[in-house]
Amino acid sequence: MTTLLFIAAAYLLGSISFAVLTSRAMHLPDPRNYGSGNPGATNMLRTGRKAAAALTLLGDALKGWVAVVLARALAPQFGLDDEIVLLCMLAVFVGHLFPVFFGFKGGKGVATALGVLIGLNPWLGLGCLLTWALFVGVFRISSLAALITALLAPVYAGLLMGWGSTATAVLVIALLLVYRHKSNLIKLVKGEEGRIGVRP
Repeated sequence: MTTLLFIAAAYLLGSISFAVLTSRAMHLPDPRNYGSGNPGATNMLRTGRKAAAALTLLGDALKGWVAVVLARALAPQFGLDDEIVLLCMLAVFVGHLFPVFFGFKGGKGVATALGVLIGLNPWLGLGCLLTWALFVGVFRISSLAALITALLAPVYAGLLMGWGSTATAVLVIALLLVYRHKSNLIKLVKGEEGRIGVRP
């Protein structure tokens, strides 16, 4: 029962959409109704308000980090083992992708994935962040950088933390992230995906 409560709490935390909340607080259009329709930091940039995008990025990453760190800190007090950390990591990520508060239509998960990876292992999170930055610098395509980083994340996890349940959990997150980027994949194949700093 306690395990289910931990998982439910993490999922509900993940279901909080900082893009939507930030838009309401700053009197901006609902991010689900313009641009890509994705409630995430990249789409928030289309409002021209960098502060709104930054707050969305920070909030989405922070909720992932909080879920993992709190699970690790509280688990021993409730007699739970380390597996609960991985379950909460998956739950908060799924909550972001399919939020109960917003009709199960959430973001693509890049910022939240970064948050949970930093919470899991700071070196893992830093490695993924640097990988994303490197490929953004090379290709100037945010989605491509995110997809490459997602595919490399389980490898980094395996090298840093062993090829067990942790690497498997990171692989699940990576596959979900790739799935949520399926529309971007189609555009990449067609050569239609937008580049950073280049207006369509």
